[in-house]
Amino acid sequence: MASGTKQSAKGAQTLLVQDPHAVREARANTLEMAIGHEVRTYRRKLGLTVIDLGVATGMSVGMLSKIENGNISPSLGTLQALSRALGVPVTAFFRSFEEPRGASFVKAGQGVDIERRGTRAGHHYSLLGLVENNTSGVMVEPYLITLNAESDVFPTFQHEGMEFLYMLKGEIVYRHAESLYHMQPGDSLFFDADAPHGPEELIKLPARYLSIISYPQQR
Repeated sequence: MASGTKQSAKGAQTLLVQDPHAVREARANTLEMAIGHEVRTYRRKLGLTVIDLGVATGMSVGMLSKIENGNISPSLGTLQALSRALGVPVTAFFRSFEEPRGASFVKAGQGVDIERRGTRAGHHYSLLGLVENNTSGVMVEPYLITLNAESDVFPTFQHEGMEFLYMLKGEIVYRHAESLYHMQPGDSLFFDADAPHGPEELIKLPARYLSIISYPQQR
């Protein structure tokens, strides 16, 4: 049985640029603070100092400091100058004030049953949550999948995005592209979902695993 390409955890660390435990600034509770927060965020992303931004916009350092600290309400002309200098639309400065941050909470056993390919082959799909129109630009679909019946039909899946599997119960052989993976409780598999994939052999039933699919959000 092929084991597939393995990437060490140490090697993967070099690809991870975001600190998942970082604490962001508190959400701005006034329009002025929201605008200031976004101006400062975009400035720092570009590696600019307040002096650099002052040169680009023709504004004084004192004025820019007041804007970033939410101490004044900038005029439309000021916002236009900032948008040109930072390379973002004027509406970007209102993002943290206007956009809600959604969450989805599902009690145990109350996921939404979904009809997908494989349902007729004894696969039960329970959607555990969904946050639409989120700020990340990524859609994530977390499923609890249960295989509870012997079947000679093994559906092949192939779709956009990435998928993560975590085995909770039972034992199966899972196929991705040309590789086979013998999965038992505690095992995980993370892969490019654009390649054909799906259960190849059901060894111990019932089998249950988490499937988390992510793909670009359509704006």
